[in-house]
Amino acid sequence: MARDLRLTRNIGIAAHIDAGKTTTTERILFYTGVNHKMGETHQGSSTMDWMEQEAERGITITSAATTCDWVFPMENAEPTADAQSYHFNIIDTPGHVDFTVEVNRSLRVLDGLVFLFSAVDGVEPQSETNWRLADNYKVPRIGFVNKMDRQGSDFMMVCKQVKEMLGSNAVPIVLNIGDEENFKGIVDLVKNRAIVWHDENYGATFDVVEIPEDMKEEVRKYRALLIEEVASYDENLLEKFMEDENSITEDEVHAALRAAVMDMAIIPMVCGSSFKNKGVQFLLDAVCRYLPSPMDRESVIGVNPDTDKEEKRRPDVKEPFAALAFKIATDPFVGRLAFFRAYSGRLDAGSYILNNRSGKKERISRIYQMHANKQIAIDYIEAGDIGAAVGFKDIKTGDTMSDEKHPIVLESMDFPDPVIGIAVEPKTKADVDKLGMALAKLAEEDPTFTARTDENSGQTIISGMGELHLDIIVDRLRREFKVEVNQGEPQVEYKEAITAAADHREVYKKQSGGRGKFADIVFTVEPADPGVVGLQFESVIKGGNVPKEFIPSIEKGFKMAMVNGPLAGYEIDSMKVTLRDGSYHDVDSDQLSFELAAKIGFRNCAKAAKAVIMEPIMKLEVITPEENMGDIVGDLNRRRGQMSDMGDRAGAKTVKATVPLSEMFGYVTTLRTLSSGRATSTMEFSHYAETPSNISEEVIKAAKGIES
Repeated sequence: MARDLRLTRNIGIAAHIDAGKTTTTERILFYTGVNHKMGETHQGSSTMDWMEQEAERGITITSAATTCDWVFPMENAEPTADAQSYHFNIIDTPGHVDFTVEVNRSLRVLDGLVFLFSAVDGVEPQSETNWRLADNYKVPRIGFVNKMDRQGSDFMMVCKQVKEMLGSNAVPIVLNIGDEENFKGIVDLVKNRAIVWHDENYGATFDVVEIPEDMKEEVRKYRALLIEEVASYDENLLEKFMEDENSITEDEVHAALRAAVMDMAIIPMVCGSSFKNKGVQFLLDAVCRYLPSPMDRESVIGVNPDTDKEEKRRPDVKEPFAALAFKIATDPFVGRLAFFRAYSGRLDAGSYILNNRSGKKERISRIYQMHANKQIAIDYIEAGDIGAAVGFKDIKTGDTMSDEKHPIVLESMDFPDPVIGIAVEPKTKADVDKLGMALAKLAEEDPTFTARTDENSGQTIISGMGELHLDIIVDRLRREFKVEVNQGEPQVEYKEAITAAADHREVYKKQSGGRGKFADIVFTVEPADPGVVGLQFESVIKGGNVPKEFIPSIEKGFKMAMVNGPLAGYEIDSMKVTLRDGSYHDVDSDQLSFELAAKIGFRNCAKAAKAVIMEPIMKLEVITPEENMGDIVGDLNRRRGQMSDMGDRAGAKTVKATVPLSEMFGYVTTLRTLSSGRATSTMEFSHYAETPSNISEEVIKAAKGIES
């Protein structure tokens, strides 16, 4: 298995929902010889959408990993004499906004990305979200404009949108020959030749033909633009370009384009139709040609937990082992799997690693190479590869696994907080324990899903990123864990916040014969400094007014108070507490007294600190025919929506707005009614904002109603 790392590609496939990611992956598996039959999402037979829920709904829910080999370069489906076999690790990610976490964690470990766009719809809202994530992780990418066979397809329009809406330098390196039902091939602008696919044998073969006469002028124009872009990136080529643009060779264009892609200075745009089996082989060649191998990426940087100093790990087998666990999954046959990316060194099956979060040793009994939900056991894994480990006791998403003698902590991943919750209860007493275990397993797999018990009502509340997310969780409880549950109405996950500084003195006294309780603290509560999450605690007490051993208890009391806010019991994300003074009793004071004083004191000063309820605000985009625009905008205004932008897209109107989540339940049904089923919408979490006073009162009353 010792492969040349320069011939390895760790790539992801990402896009808005319904752009054809899974279909494209299925075609890749077919052309690389992994599958001998093409799976289709609309028939529920695709390899990568292996969950029952995915097959039924025709959507991807969980990112699936697979491996395959591609012989490059291909000429008319025959390898050339100097062809080499490239090894691909591919992750097919979900497009639905509720499952953005899957895209987030996949991008963290990938070297390159194939970004799909629909030739009809162009850049859609989730395309923008995923593009921002890819920018955040600095992942080089290639744009693939899919669905060129569809009515209304327009390759150049999508290239223009990628340039303008995503602010990137999108450069077409092909032109389409024909479009809609007449789409039959492409012109390769670098090689300056045309490729036409055969409709029989699933487009596995193609002919290299002369550029059609009616396209020669257009090809000349776009080839000149491509050469100009490449030359402006590479100074050596710029000189050649100034003298004679025709003197630049094909290999020089490829080399400069590869460097520009890895520098994220150019996004090469190609096109095709995965469903009609056209353009996928060209895309695979482009991945080999332009996207980086693990050797091309810089050394990964981490921190040595023993010395707190930065250390680097090069993608080399001789370096100490370092890997990042980016996903935990449960398999009915092999148990818990930890998907990980090896950045350096080598790991043998049956050996030990150090989990740098827990500081404990873990034995990795078996290592697998993944193919959707099937595993192929391998003896070892080396730097630059992606695999799955089995046999560990405690590994979580984002943990760094390393050589025991060379500890290192790699940068972990940040995940958004859940914004919507529902109450669930098992239908039978026998299911109570099973429910707890099932929810714990699901929460371990998915960092954006949480389960907690409501202190006031005793109900189990499960929270996630949207109604579909929770719908899938409940469905999985039923099918995978055989737990039937009753579920309540969706509830918004509100938060509370402190908005002003307030000084307070809290004296906690209890005399009940014998030893009593006593604590006295003077403190200031105020909003935390920008960027701080959690409790920012500071003690400025001089002398021994409050003994040092009681101060951690006071901090603990405030921390616990933040879990249940003073207004309606919702969590407080951040605040600052400065402990200024206090007093104690030689006999009656103890740690618990000071902890309780902090808890009670915080509740009592909440009014002075102007505590408010915060609600999740969603970013909404609606695409609608023009005649329904007025009704839709009017409806959003009634829902406290604030319009941010209105525009045009592919013959329809777009409306962008921010709307409170509490007003958006059942919105899809209303939208269908208003537009006779012609409008579509996408919604994702944006931020938390203060709730208007009349709505705050209702939220507080509802919370108090539960208490009584």
